[in-house]
Amino acid sequence: MEGPTPVSALIHAATMVTAGVFLIIRCSPLFECVPGVLNLIVVVGAATAFMAATSGLLQNDLKKVIAYSTCSQLGYMIFVCGLSGYTVSLFHLSTHAFFKALLFLSAGAVIHAVTGEQDMRKFGGLARILPYTYAAFFVGSIALMGVPFLSGFYSKDLILEIAGGSPSMAGDFAYTLGLISAFFTSFYSFRLLYLAFYGPSRTARLALEHTHELSGRMAIALLLLALGSVFLGIVGRDLFVGPGTDF
Repeated sequence: MEGPTPVSALIHAATMVTAGVFLIIRCSPLFECVPGVLNLIVVVGAATAFMAATSGLLQNDLKKVIAYSTCSQLGYMIFVCGLSGYTVSLFHLSTHAFFKALLFLSAGAVIHAVTGEQDMRKFGGLARILPYTYAAFFVGSIALMGVPFLSGFYSKDLILEIAGGSPSMAGDFAYTLGLISAFFTSFYSFRLLYLAFYGPSRTARLALEHTHELSGRMAIALLLLALGSVFLGIVGRDLFVGPGTDF
């Protein structure tokens, strides 16, 4: 999280998330032999989703909000593994990779534009100055929230459906904390958008004088990630979790 923003994007969208979740998915035959461990995975995953979401509510550093969001989404992926929804976990892993990379790279564009400032309380009004970056950030945020028909909706909603339909107490626990965490996710995402892009500008005049929009190559990268954040859910759902799929 403290490294350069492209590195953060790769870590949070790919390597760090992939390692633990993908290991559980690949070792699923072993976990299925020990039901008690599955319940432990559900409880730890749900508690992680809730803990990280509450932490994200209180952060003022732009990148820390997104970093705690990653931890919260990891909790979703983990607890659905405990409910034997391994393909759904991988589905959320894939959709999350797009919108989280989009959010981190958009955050990097904002930080670069305001000469290295990361405190959201010192931004404000950037939607007028950085319209393209704002549009990318908005798409990433609403995909993270699980707004219907974006990629995050298809995977996160299915995770909550599996938890809500589970007959176990662990499933009820995960469903309750998952719903609360989804509400918190929406809250801190809107808070981030409001503090950074809406309202009066609180950015130092010297920083505003050097504020500029993205270069062409960076804009293309954000566009590709935004397309994945919007369309991967509806395109990939039949592959990952559609009826009759052997994925």
